[in-house]
Amino acid sequence: MANEMWTYAMEEMSYPDVKEILKSVDTVIIPIGSHEKHGPHIPLATDSWVTIEVSRRAANKAKVPFTPLMPFGYSPHHMGKCNDGVGTITLTGNTLKRVVYEIGRSLIFHGFSKLIFVSHHASNQKVIDEPLRRLAYETGCFCCWFLTPTERKIEVVKDIMEEKIAWHSGELETSTSLAYNEKCVHMERAHAHKAHAPKWMGPAFDKYDGVPTVIFQGAESAWVPMEHHEYVEEATIGDPFLGSKEKGEKYYELASQHLADFALEIQKIDIKIPYEKREYPTRTMD
Repeated sequence: MANEMWTYAMEEMSYPDVKEILKSVDTVIIPIGSHEKHGPHIPLATDSWVTIEVSRRAANKAKVPFTPLMPFGYSPHHMGKCNDGVGTITLTGNTLKRVVYEIGRSLIFHGFSKLIFVSHHASNQKVIDEPLRRLAYETGCFCCWFLTPTERKIEVVKDIMEEKIAWHSGELETSTSLAYNEKCVHMERAHAHKAHAPKWMGPAFDKYDGVPTVIFQGAESAWVPMEHHEYVEEATIGDPFLGSKEKGEKYYELASQHLADFALEIQKIDIKIPYEKREYPTRTMD
């Protein structure tokens, strides 16, 4: 039975373990990360760390399996100039779409009916509507994209953060990095920064965070493709010095409980996918 599993990490299971858990659970958590330039004080894998830690804790609480972390995401705006966004690895939008779709079809083929893709990297959301809809339309599965608390959506953890917009490399991500592996955090390199409109746009435009929009005449109506280094220095928006290991640990507990509660509610949904719709369609794809 699912509540007797010794692990919920699918990479640690053999196929009989997966078959056993599928007898009572048809929900799976799928962590999708990112490997990109953050502030000079925290690692490139900051978003991946949050994604996998929240997923791992939530899976254990909800007793649902989770897949291995996909460590790369959609991060072209962090590539920067040569020797600026060093270490960033990005997928194209089309590649990430295909990865999401093929992961989903693989899991559906073997019996999962409810797919919860989880990510801390908000820019991944820019490209994943199409593959999620394709999965749902083709198979009748439930699938969704679950964003861990970040950026403008920190309601779940707002009581433990002083900054009410949790942007790149500030209080929240410094805290989660300290809690995950403080040896990889270098506070002597940290600086606080604010976002601004790209200088090349001129003084008529403003910007106060990392959403890919600019403010004109008080309205945030224009979505503009911008490079991260054009609107903030050092890939940091906010005050890293407000971060702490204790806040990071509280974040992981609150965020993972929120995801666990969500997974438990989704597990209650009655979805039946006929075998012919589970068939894996990419065996012959190039």
